Amino acid sequence: MKKSFPKPFYRWRPHPWHGLELGPEPPRVVHAFIEICPFDLVKYEVDKTTGYLRVDRPQRYSSQHPTLYGFIPKTYCGDRVGALMEDARRGDGDPLDICVLSERPISKTEILLNAHVVGGLPMLDGGEADDKIIAVCRMTLFGPPWMTLTTSLLH
Repeated sequence: MKKSFPKPFYRWRPHPWHGLELGPEPPRVVHAFIEICPFDLVKYEVDKTTGYLRVDRPQRYSSQHPTLYGFIPKTYCGDRVGALMEDARRGDGDPLDICVLSERPISKTEILLNAHVVGGLPMLDGGEADDKIIAVCRMTLFGPPWMTLTTSLLH
């Protein structure tokens, strides 16, 4: 008797940037791969080759992330994005960053969550476009009334 695995089954861990889906309802609801939580005193970044978290540098107290921080899989901040921002020479060459607000503290990283996009911040870092998407965790208790207000403002 041959045993089968549920779909999708990955024999190896998919790369979080290229191997995970964009999200269930892009651009409104996207997947966010979380690299850093507000409790981290060290900045981590996904290693572009392996997909594992790599220690980048210690966080300074004045620059701790106020939200969950990560990126949206299958996105790229390249020359086309850089051309949209005045004074940018190019995009930063990374996936699109996302800051996710959550009602409950989430202290784990390397997690994937559904995030309802509510806005964005255009950012310029060393002459490179480095925009930040602002979102709310899809599973928050304050979500529905707040989402209704946000959705009505967006239309």
